[in-house]
Amino acid sequence: MLTVGDRLPHFALTAVTSLEPGHEFATVGDASYPDKWLVLFAWPMDFTFICPTEIASFGKKNADFADRDTQVLGLSIDSHFVHLAWRNSHLDLRDLPFPMLADIKRELTSALGILHKVDGVALRATFIVDPLGVIRHVSVNDLSVGRNVDETLRVLDALQTDELCPCNWKKGESTLSGS
Repeated sequence: MLTVGDRLPHFALTAVTSLEPGHEFATVGDASYPDKWLVLFAWPMDFTFICPTEIASFGKKNADFADRDTQVLGLSIDSHFVHLAWRNSHLDLRDLPFPMLADIKRELTSALGILHKVDGVALRATFIVDPLGVIRHVSVNDLSVGRNVDETLRVLDALQTDELCPCNWKKGESTLSGS
């Protein structure tokens, strides 16, 4: 699995970006958001139980990520057609403000090293990537446990200070001196 200090792999995937007929899909890649931080999070598959709670939570917090000059990208191994069907059928996913990437060939999930060894689906992985394309944070949860979006925001805040942040640090609190 890729980790802190590795570069985000090059990718260009079809994504669901809208529910507007004729404008549902776009190609989204690692270079689509220059000079921005990225939060790339993966879920196992669409039409499941835990996944929509996580995806909806990232959607509700999207403005907080945008305030931090960060683009959220969701990712699974399902096709863009399956993503679109899920968004159209699940009330909590209809108004998602970020792209849902379709990695049906498992190219990005394989390059990231986040395919479940038995089930072949994406693990619940979250990557925070700086504007230079360097992975600065990785977390992975078991398939049965959803992630904490507020913790992703907290870690992003800490990374963006470029300072030493103590345990449980929150935005606005003092950082540590290196001397």
